[in-house]
Amino acid sequence: MQAALAQYHDALLAAGLQKEHLICPVFVSERQQASAGAMPGLPLTPARETVVRVQEVADAGISSVIIFGIPKSRDGKGSGAFGSNGIVQQAAKEIKSAFGRSVSVITDVCLCQYNLSGHCGLLANGRVDNDSTVKALVEIAVSHAGAGADVVAPSAMMDGQVRAIRGVLDAGRFSARILSYSAKHASSLYTPFRSAAFQSGGAIDKSSYQLGYANPRQAMREMAQDILEGADMVMVKPALAYLDLVKRAKEAFRTPVAVQNVSGEYAMIKAAAGRGLVDEEEWKVMSMAAMRRAGADRIISYFALDVARYLE
Repeated sequence: MQAALAQYHDALLAAGLQKEHLICPVFVSERQQASAGAMPGLPLTPARETVVRVQEVADAGISSVIIFGIPKSRDGKGSGAFGSNGIVQQAAKEIKSAFGRSVSVITDVCLCQYNLSGHCGLLANGRVDNDSTVKALVEIAVSHAGAGADVVAPSAMMDGQVRAIRGVLDAGRFSARILSYSAKHASSLYTPFRSAAFQSGGAIDKSSYQLGYANPRQAMREMAQDILEGADMVMVKPALAYLDLVKRAKEAFRTPVAVQNVSGEYAMIKAAAGRGLVDEEEWKVMSMAAMRRAGADRIISYFALDVARYLE
């Protein structure tokens, strides 16, 4: 065991990975559900235990969390995403009150967990409406920033979302930075997250506003546009199938590049390891090393706490 610990430690350091590169997702839930069934080992944190969960993350030496809210109920307008008493807003307030600057709070700015359709935007005549969704995202981002979020992360892939949020944050003299999910690709690898966050009854086609996997030039254009609109950091998502885009972005832009090691990537490793087909610990380490080696400045991963122990 000690030999494996040393091997993984050395491999991560050789890839340039440090704890400061890790962002730990925290699912804050209003529901009576202890864990995400499709994501074994991932806890859903009751709202009243948010600070306790973040303390575990901080004790592991990880100083950044991204908050995903799981509301008790949903409606057609995503109402739970708005207002100072929303689950993410309350979580941000509690974390900043307890930890101050020692923990950086990133908030997911989207509507998918809150509206009945499961789409990242508001529907009009059965289709996602870009402009009304952007207005909603601005309101959500401002409420998060007002609650103390250090970084707001619009993930809906709506045209103009970064420009609109940047303008309102600057006008209101908010200090929150913007991490934009600029190159978010349509993928079945998000299914375990959806089942945990809003228990969708089936597949959701988001290809009209998320990217296809076959055109890297479009992904580069999306990142370049978000940088022009004021993003402080851009995101490539999912991570492992798109490491070539991470490398391209690092070569093309001075803006930091993040990746999200998504729920499907997590679930595949867990499932294969559960059947004895792969070494789970080895694949955690190899995956994280690959993301960092490709050039990712920040890595959002459900394996963050597991990997952190190898960086002691």
